[in-house]
Amino acid sequence: MSLINQLSDEKEPFATCLLSTDCTTTSGIEHRVLEDNGHSDILLRYMEDALQRHHISPEALQRHMDLIATLKIENLPILRSPYPQPSTTQKGNFAEVFLAEYLVSTTDMELPIYRLRYNTNPDQSMKGDDVLLFDLDSDPVRIIVGESKFRGIPDKQSVIDIVDGLVRSYKAGLPISLMFVAERLFQENKPELGRKVQNCAILFATNKLHIDYVGFLMSNQNAKNHVNRHTTDNLHNLLMISLGIQNPETMVKKAFEELESRL
Repeated sequence: MSLINQLSDEKEPFATCLLSTDCTTTSGIEHRVLEDNGHSDILLRYMEDALQRHHISPEALQRHMDLIATLKIENLPILRSPYPQPSTTQKGNFAEVFLAEYLVSTTDMELPIYRLRYNTNPDQSMKGDDVLLFDLDSDPVRIIVGESKFRGIPDKQSVIDIVDGLVRSYKAGLPISLMFVAERLFQENKPELGRKVQNCAILFATNKLHIDYVGFLMSNQNAKNHVNRHTTDNLHNLLMISLGIQNPETMVKKAFEELESRL
């Protein structure tokens, strides 16, 4: 595929636990099909760590756990979890984190920040671009905008919603979360990287910025069929990825239960 690579290294968790096939949808859009190969335990362990990393920094997690320990000693109400409690938010975050991690593994792009760490209400889905990756040293500078959806049972509307969301991003021009990413980098004391991200606005205005779009549907084994049938071709630089696994809702539930048990 022109945008993402295949993973062949056995040390790569995604290569170990997923079958990967490239095809095109009936509308002619490139489609990476990912399917469970019977090693869902490996995927689950990887995603547990990734979800923790995306939601909270190691330092913040330690402070949180220290405070919980103090509250328990003094028999005071326990602090709320840093992870989402509603299952709908958990599913959406799981799909978003998977897409970000998979794209980082299969491209030369960089994920500058973990945006879910900045969600002021973890129980609600975060606004803005689901995934925003950068190759700031390429010529031209490249960005990937990702839109992810989780569905226990895939359907036509979920694919339509993914593509429509990316079409809206394309028509808007500059990714909506670009300046959010830049400001977080300045706050994290990464001014050089922040300036490079901020400078993408100038590159876009002078037609020197390349933006690709990736749609992702996580569901059961029928996900690929809906993506193949219902993806439209009204966005030329679009890649679709589907992930079909047995009992996707159970996997999400187990992952967040493990995160809660670590607190």
